[in-house]
Amino acid sequence: MVNGTDVDVQAIVHRVLEQLRSAAPQVCCGDGVFADVEGAVSAAAIAQKKLLNLGLEKRAELIEGMRAAAVDNAPLFARLAVEETGMGRYEDKLTKNIKSALKTPGLEDIEPTVFSGDHGLTLVERLPFGVAGCITPSTNPTETIINNGIGMVAAGNTVVFSVHPGAQNVSLKAVQLLNKAIVAAGGPQNVLTSFAEPTIQKVNELMNHPQVDLLVATGGPGVVKAVLSSGKKAIGAGPGNPPVIVDETADIPKAARDIVAGASFDNNIPCNGEKEVFVIESVADSLIANMVENGAYLLKDKAAIDKLVKLVTTEEGHVNKDYVGKDATLILAEIGIKDSAETRVIIFETSADHPLVVEEFLMPILPIVRVRDVTEAIELAVCVEGARKHTAVIHSKNVDNMTRFAQAIKTTIFVKNGPSFAGVGVGGEGFITMTIAGPTGEGLTSARSFTRAQRCVLVGGFNLR
Repeated sequence: MVNGTDVDVQAIVHRVLEQLRSAAPQVCCGDGVFADVEGAVSAAAIAQKKLLNLGLEKRAELIEGMRAAAVDNAPLFARLAVEETGMGRYEDKLTKNIKSALKTPGLEDIEPTVFSGDHGLTLVERLPFGVAGCITPSTNPTETIINNGIGMVAAGNTVVFSVHPGAQNVSLKAVQLLNKAIVAAGGPQNVLTSFAEPTIQKVNELMNHPQVDLLVATGGPGVVKAVLSSGKKAIGAGPGNPPVIVDETADIPKAARDIVAGASFDNNIPCNGEKEVFVIESVADSLIANMVENGAYLLKDKAAIDKLVKLVTTEEGHVNKDYVGKDATLILAEIGIKDSAETRVIIFETSADHPLVVEEFLMPILPIVRVRDVTEAIELAVCVEGARKHTAVIHSKNVDNMTRFAQAIKTTIFVKNGPSFAGVGVGGEGFITMTIAGPTGEGLTSARSFTRAQRCVLVGGFNLR
């Protein structure tokens, strides 16, 4: 035993800490994961030259290998993401991973454009930037890596992923498994890279590295602002606060099903999910009743609503991150309400200036605001969307109302008569993306977004018509 001196106590503490460190799971390097930023960027730069030398046919084979590996490992990615982050729902993450693997565009997205006429031939081709630095979120950790990874490789870029610390292990696992798939398909090592133990300092080093040619940030306003200040070509996918309008012409039972499905999908952590509803007074009771029938829990008591708001907000009135992406039943239990596991989303009526209306909370909580008419609904929806230009939803059979809302809101995604996730290719037509670049204007990004155009002009002498 020890004699009680400060030196002895410090020695014991030191030994205990060393034992804890040795027992803690360590992130392994290899298969694209490096100890530092320099190693990851240098390896990606070498791999990019090798990637271009392979040609398009081989590049297509690499993409197919990535798709297959992503599908095969989708259950693993979904389970690990829920376990590590504590956010979302396994079944919804499984869907997002599989859709990202299968519905992310490949080489077809970068086909050249040709102009032929009396004055010759002009060919516009899509060329890679080189090495891309991609900052990924904890809300869609592996889905973003799959989606951006396939798009970047199709474009001819290699990628250095700066993963979110809150989803570090599952994100690095995705990088490693996709790299193995690329090598197995005959591609070079380190087409996708990352670095262990992500920190703010390492992110800054990545953004300012001279060999990084393109930056893509999927996350909050802070990280988007940072990449836009880098001086490099930057694509920023920031937050949203998607409003929903339900007018008196809507198919109310379907609107209720769609809204509950969208607002509860992966516990509403996707930035395109429904975050608040503006419903015309004459159909509000019917909408709410139908939402309850489809898995919503209605809080009627003011005291219960106040408890909920106090739970999920900080003293400053902002988001309490402890409850981001948690199950609705868990949140209800925290305010003393025991409910069945079938509850998908919590709803309550409130005013348009409520904190949960004006700010994005990324939780399965959906405030509902009654309005007089569609004019008031549009005005309020535009106000709370806050010019983020992300996503908006309307349920209506009135084409004029849909048109007015679309023109006023000017969002990247505008969904009519469907759940929000239909706008990103899940249950709707079109390709999928996990990087919705509203702030920088690219919209739903794909391989084409990660290229630059080269215009090659032959003047005269080649018109065969």
